[in-house]
Amino acid sequence: MAPEKMIEKATFGAGCFWGVEETFREVHGVVDTAVGFMGGTLENPTYPEVCTGKTGHAEVVQVTYDPGEVSYRDLLNAFWSAHDPTTLNRQGPDIGTQYRSVIFYHTPEQEAAARASKAAVERSGRFRRPIVTAIEPAGTFWRAEEYHQQYFAKHGGGHCRVV
Repeated sequence: MAPEKMIEKATFGAGCFWGVEETFREVHGVVDTAVGFMGGTLENPTYPEVCTGKTGHAEVVQVTYDPGEVSYRDLLNAFWSAHDPTTLNRQGPDIGTQYRSVIFYHTPEQEAAARASKAAVERSGRFRRPIVTAIEPAGTFWRAEEYHQQYFAKHGGGHCRVV
């Protein structure tokens, strides 16, 4: 009998969730991904409701991963590479609070790692402008409608990367 994998969750907001999800799906050790919403006030929001900017939710990718295969630090590195963390409430042509850069932590260890990672990226000089990424405790994850899940795998297309 094979030993069970350890599974953990990580949640990131980095603009339009389609391209961000694809980025994480390519990371070895990621078991599953789901796109949805976090950080708002409305229960069970729909995509059209979140798009109004009135619910307070961010578009996020919830990553299920095996920490024996990939570290949270590696996921943070993928997050920093997947978007421009210096633009407030915006990624490329997408504008609104739902597109904000945010790391939602699930454990105190994730919080500490996220803060250390953000500080290291700030010190690195990799970005010319200040990093505006928020680091917040994870709340309820509301899964987006099924047609948003693995959108690029289903419909083709590339990444939404803007960096």
